[in-house]
Amino acid sequence: MPKRISLGFLLLFLGTQVGITTKAVQAQTQVVPTQTTTKSICPAQLGASIDAVINRPVFSRSRWGILVQPLSSTQTLYSRDAQKYFTPASTTKLLTTAAALQQLGTNFRIRTSVYGGGNGVLYIVGRGDPSLGDAQLTVLAKQLKQKGIERVNQLIADDTYIRGDIVNPSWQWEDIQSDYGAPINSLILNQNVFNIRLLPQSVGQPLKVIWNDISEAAQWQVINQSVTTAENQPNSINVTRDLKGKILQIQGQLALNSQPELVSLPVLSPAEYFSRRFRSTLIAEKIPVVQTLVSSSNGKNLEELANVESPALSELVAQTNINSNNLFAESLLRALAIKKPPTENQTSADAGLEVMKATLTQMGVDSTGYSLVDGSGLSRKDLVSPEALVQTLQAMAKSPAALVYRASLPVAARSGTLKSRFQNTPAEGIVQAKTGTMGGVVSIAGYINTPKYSPIVFSIMVNQSEQPVRVVRQAIDEIVVLLAQLQNC
Repeated sequence: MPKRISLGFLLLFLGTQVGITTKAVQAQTQVVPTQTTTKSICPAQLGASIDAVINRPVFSRSRWGILVQPLSSTQTLYSRDAQKYFTPASTTKLLTTAAALQQLGTNFRIRTSVYGGGNGVLYIVGRGDPSLGDAQLTVLAKQLKQKGIERVNQLIADDTYIRGDIVNPSWQWEDIQSDYGAPINSLILNQNVFNIRLLPQSVGQPLKVIWNDISEAAQWQVINQSVTTAENQPNSINVTRDLKGKILQIQGQLALNSQPELVSLPVLSPAEYFSRRFRSTLIAEKIPVVQTLVSSSNGKNLEELANVESPALSELVAQTNINSNNLFAESLLRALAIKKPPTENQTSADAGLEVMKATLTQMGVDSTGYSLVDGSGLSRKDLVSPEALVQTLQAMAKSPAALVYRASLPVAARSGTLKSRFQNTPAEGIVQAKTGTMGGVVSIAGYINTPKYSPIVFSIMVNQSEQPVRVVRQAIDEIVVLLAQLQNC
């Protein structure tokens, strides 16, 4: 699971390492660009240098979209198909988090409440807090204990705040059975994933399955086709579920001397999962629960007995961008619907997309430069131009939330999805950018504080590539290193 990010530390780090001002404001594998020697490049040389990379025969069938501009102006340093649509992957999160910060403010928090309905009935009402975990359930239970709640006849989980499918219908099957494609709903707990550990046993025997949550084990039929192999043999594990979701199939092998393998998987029914976990938490606090249900509070004027709030939006945005967290991005998209509640037949996600579009338009981002169906970029129906990403980055540099937004981006060779990239290159420590990767798609967009040139903003998108991700990413990184070496001449 992604680690909690300290925003204060990030701001301190960025302020000291790359000199931020308010005016210029899926894990990646390690890639070291081919050209790592320090040199300088004049703006007039930039076009030929970039063309030399993208015109290599290995990329003859790939689509490249690139836009490079100074942060303080719309002067173009390099452009290639910058106004055309590309599948953006996770660079979509730049649009989602920009709109969220503009509309909701850096201190916005998402509240989860427990209401009393009388006669021992409690309603737990979620509003899509993606950060909620077991520790917060314990806080709620202790608050209820302090309020004198000694027994719960009915614990009703109200999952109606967020409207619509818990999984975007355009997401691919391989994604929704992975932890990064977890379902989105009102009552999110532990990022809507559960964990199992696979342990080697005797050679030839199936791996032992250890459930972190015994109640979750009862929801699945497990077909264990894995095997323990001799010491020092290669490890290979594949865990999938069938189309109906109830059968968990475990295949592959672990060597006898291997460490246990931790596997994270999305829960089947997140509201029921939340309800089961909260019931267990209440019982642990010596508050017995007779019955649990998933229903609605029917809009009653009920007394709030307990509540917890998410971290500030500034921290949620950092988690979204630094670790490229899809669930957080989708939750922020739905949070935008607070500004324009869904109509009768509208989902919260669609209402959020309308607010996002209106917000970005107000910021000066061309509304024809993108077409989105989700907030994370996991859908292949998402379309974004390099120009739209650059316009968003430039607009946010002038925003009151500029520092927070920029602090949410991974830093080259330092943090998040860029931690293992650009090491020992001129780009190290001065590039802050959001990455995106899926089959046939590699993208990156962000800021560069060039030491010998004014700060620049850039977007590089590659689509329809049959090359391995590492090959495309290495070429992209070569271009970014070129940009980092720009100088006035």
